[in-house]
Amino acid sequence: MNQKKFHYFSLKAIFLVVFTCALTSFTNVHLISSDSSEKTKIYLIGDSTVRNQSGSGGPGQWGWGTFLQDFFDSAKVEVHNHAMAGRSTRTFVKEGRWEKVMENLKPGDYVIMQFGHNEGSQPDTTRAGYRGVLRGMGDETKELTWPDGTKETVHTYGWYLMKFIEDAKSKGANPIVASMIPRNKFQEGSVERASMDFGLWAKEAARKGGAEFIDLNGIVADQYDKWGQEVVKGLFEKDHTHTNEAGARINAWSVIQGIKSLKNEKLLSLLPAKKPTLYLIGDSTVKNGQGDGAGGLWGWGDFITPFFDQEKIKVENHALGGTSSRTFQTYGLWQKVLDKIEPGDFVIMQFGHNDSSPLDDEARARGTIRSAGLEAQHIYNPITKQQETVYSYGQYLRNMILDTKAKGATAIVCSLVPRNSWKENKVNRAADGFGLWAKEAAENSDAIFIDLNAIIADAYDEKGEAYVREHYFNTTDHTHTIEAGAKFNAEAVVKGISSKPENPLAGFLK
Repeated sequence: MNQKKFHYFSLKAIFLVVFTCALTSFTNVHLISSDSSEKTKIYLIGDSTVRNQSGSGGPGQWGWGTFLQDFFDSAKVEVHNHAMAGRSTRTFVKEGRWEKVMENLKPGDYVIMQFGHNEGSQPDTTRAGYRGVLRGMGDETKELTWPDGTKETVHTYGWYLMKFIEDAKSKGANPIVASMIPRNKFQEGSVERASMDFGLWAKEAARKGGAEFIDLNGIVADQYDKWGQEVVKGLFEKDHTHTNEAGARINAWSVIQGIKSLKNEKLLSLLPAKKPTLYLIGDSTVKNGQGDGAGGLWGWGDFITPFFDQEKIKVENHALGGTSSRTFQTYGLWQKVLDKIEPGDFVIMQFGHNDSSPLDDEARARGTIRSAGLEAQHIYNPITKQQETVYSYGQYLRNMILDTKAKGATAIVCSLVPRNSWKENKVNRAADGFGLWAKEAAENSDAIFIDLNAIIADAYDEKGEAYVREHYFNTTDHTHTIEAGAKFNAEAVVKGISSKPENPLAGFLK
């Protein structure tokens, strides 16, 4: 495959994450409290991977701290990002930056610290060594004399972290140590981790100082390994250390996952408590026409809401007949859904019926390459009258999965419902085609997969061809179900949800 084309697609796919106005409209408008003194303050200290320069991001370089507020209930929380580019644990203290944070700390506040990227040089008075520290957790020191005669005692990385922890606790604040985010450096298909040096020492400092610890390095690295080097490239525009906005939002989401793993009830109470939304996207088998049963045909998405506790979750059906995984994105339909997604939401996606169409026919030009791989084909689109690079079905699914996860939501992929097409009294399945590729896309992106095709096909085979034809389809259409068939398929989706213990959506079923 043309790697340049794929890299471009990866960038385009990941960059959709930057359109996250819905997050700030929820956290910064609807929930703003007039009395900031009642809010819990979360102070962030660190380097450019937490806050790059002024926090404006510069040309494609953002720190995750810029977006952390979006994931909290702003009626309860104010995030103050005091991180600064180029700083290490040593220079953050030496320049008086930590002292300024300490002046504002109040009992009950939180301090999240993430350093490590700038500590690696040998500590001395040169430009290269002015921010370096001694490696490890020990009490070793190194005495320096600067050209102006100023004396400085340099300590270990762990010593500086311990200072932050102890100082924060002396003010009644709650310190949280995070290991540094990984760089875009891969060896033999796996991203480099810090588990043997700065990540290890950060963990040990937290343990020794009685602080909570978030293995941010591990959380992010696990995601990078699953996505692969080519996709991760799309998160780093300028260098191997600083992420673009999409990457920074993913890292902020990863911090929240780390916070959730702490089981800290106080912190968890600061996350948005709004009712989550389940978004359905797909083709006409999910929502036929306007969802009003025109022509007697219905999609399963029109009948799934009653299975959920509507006091706890909302359901919105954004599927559109005639679309494929490709055109749902190129028409801008996915972007409209993405703009609405907030942390804690869910997205169920089911495509495939229209992806088998030609790539460049003059009727719809909606087909995708039949695989879950990295193939790409450049075409002239007779509908848009523009050149277009078309990718695989699996790649379009991965695009939407990664977008969903970057917004802090849960992605659920369903294989396509079977058509009313039979051979030797067995309904035809998609186990070797779009059903398989949907599964591969989900597994490669760490999304939840429901083999809806198999669940329904098993039930169809048990009921028999004659019964299915008579009760679930009309005589002129082998793809779209009538009301009874749509309700049956909705029940199958619910069965798939409830059969996955790892699926948090199951907790919202009645």
